[in-house]
Amino acid sequence: MESRTPALRWVLAALLMACTACTGDSAPARSATTAVPDSSGDIVVASGRDVTGKGGIRQQLIDTWNARQDRLHTGRHARLVELPGSADQQRSQLLGALQSDSAQYDVINLDVTWVPEFADAGLILPLPEGMVGPDVIPSVAGTARWNGKVYAVPFNSDVGLLYYRSDYLKRAGVQNTDLSKGLDWAKLKELIDTLDEERGKDRPKGFEKGWTAQFGAYEGRTVNGVEAFASAQDAVTLTDGHGRYTASVQDLENGLAELRNRTQGPYLLKDALRSDEDESLTDFADGRTAFLRHWPYAYRTLHQSLRSTQVGVAPLPGKAVLGGQNLALTRSSGQMAGARDLIGFLTGAESERCLLDAGFAATRKSAYQNNAVTCRSEKLNAAASATASPLSSGESTDLMPRDDHGRPRYARDILLPALTEAVSRPRTPLYGAFTQTFTTELGKLFTDDPPSDSELAKDLDESLRRVLPDG
Repeated sequence: MESRTPALRWVLAALLMACTACTGDSAPARSATTAVPDSSGDIVVASGRDVTGKGGIRQQLIDTWNARQDRLHTGRHARLVELPGSADQQRSQLLGALQSDSAQYDVINLDVTWVPEFADAGLILPLPEGMVGPDVIPSVAGTARWNGKVYAVPFNSDVGLLYYRSDYLKRAGVQNTDLSKGLDWAKLKELIDTLDEERGKDRPKGFEKGWTAQFGAYEGRTVNGVEAFASAQDAVTLTDGHGRYTASVQDLENGLAELRNRTQGPYLLKDALRSDEDESLTDFADGRTAFLRHWPYAYRTLHQSLRSTQVGVAPLPGKAVLGGQNLALTRSSGQMAGARDLIGFLTGAESERCLLDAGFAATRKSAYQNNAVTCRSEKLNAAASATASPLSSGESTDLMPRDDHGRPRYARDILLPALTEAVSRPRTPLYGAFTQTFTTELGKLFTDDPPSDSELAKDLDESLRRVLPDG
C-alpha cells in the first residue's frame, strides 16, 4: 500500500488517541501484558482498548463511580485493565485467565459474539433480568442473553455505516448529495459509475476506486461477509438461536453471489482485500475512495480532517452487522455486589449518554431520544465533548457535528435506526471456530484464480458442518 500524505497521516493516529483531552486527572488504565493475581482489593474491569483514547470516556466513567463510592464511604474502588493485542488475542487472554484463575477479574468487557462461549463455559454468571430493561435497544438487548438468561449488560454498541465524500459527488454533477435516507447497492454502483466518468476530466486528485471496507483475513472479513449474506435476495441465516448450523449449499451460493457482487474490481479498492479498520479509514480520508463501510467511531475521527460539507454518513445499503461490547460478572469475583453495582452504573442512562457524546454507539434508546437524559457530570461532559485535533497543536477542540442537544448530529436519525435494524453474527459458543472457518473459506474469493460460487459454497458448507452442530 502506498505511503500516506503527511497532512492526513494523523487520521490513523487519531483512531488510537481520538480523545487525549479526556485524560483529565485520572490515573491511566493499567496495561495487562500478562495475567497476574490482583491483591489491591479493587474491583477489576478487564477490557480491550478504548477508541476514545488512553484515559478516555470508559476510564472517566469508572473515575466517576469511584468518586461516588468515596462520598458514600463504601470502601469500594474499581480499576480498569486494558488488554493488549487484537480482539482474538484479548479473547484468548480472558479465557486463559478465567479458566486458570491466574487473574482476578471481577467484570469483563466482552465482544457481543463471545457471550455464549463464556456463558457455556461457566466463566460468567447470570445477572438479574432487570439489568437489561426496556430502554435498551431490542436488537442490542438480544446480545446479552444466552439460553434464556441474561449473562451480560450492553455497554456500548456498534453497527456498520456508509461514509461518503459528498464533495466528490457534487464535483461529479450529482444534484442530491444527501444520502442520509439510504440507498441500495445498485444506486451506490450508479454513483460510482458517475464518478468514474470523470476519469481524465476533473476527477478529484488521488481518487482511485468507488469504495473500500475491511476484507483482510480477520474478523472484518467475517463482518462484511455476514452483511453480504444477510443482504442476499433471500437473506441467508447461518445459525439458529441455539448456535446450530441451518444454511444449505444453495443459501451459501446466494450469499457468495452477493459478496462477489460487492467486491468486483471496478468498484472496490484493491487494497481493501487486505485492509483492516485503520487502513480502510486512512484510504478514505486520503481521498482514494468516495465511499467507506465503517463503524460509528469513524464519524468523529473523519471530522477532524474533513469538513461537514465534504463527508456524510448514511445507513449501509442492505443489512448491517451489529457489534459492540457487553459487561459480564465473572464467576471468580470476590466482590459480586460491588461489581453488579458498577455494571449498573456504567450501563445506566446517563453513562450511555456520555458514551454517545464521546463517539460510541449508545445501547439505550433514551440516549438518542430523551433530551432530559444528559451527561450531567461537568468532568464527564467535558471529556465526552472534547477531542484533541492534530491540526490544532494539541489544543482541545470538538470538531464533530452535533445537534441542538449536544449529540453527534447523525445519532438520532441515522445511528439509532441502523442499530435497531442490524443483524447479529452467528450466536454460538463455537464462534471462534466459526469465524476462523468463515474467514478462511471466503479468502478463496480473493485469490488470483477464485473458485465458482457453487464450488466455494460446497466447500464452505462442508467446513461449517465440521465446526458447528447441525440444526
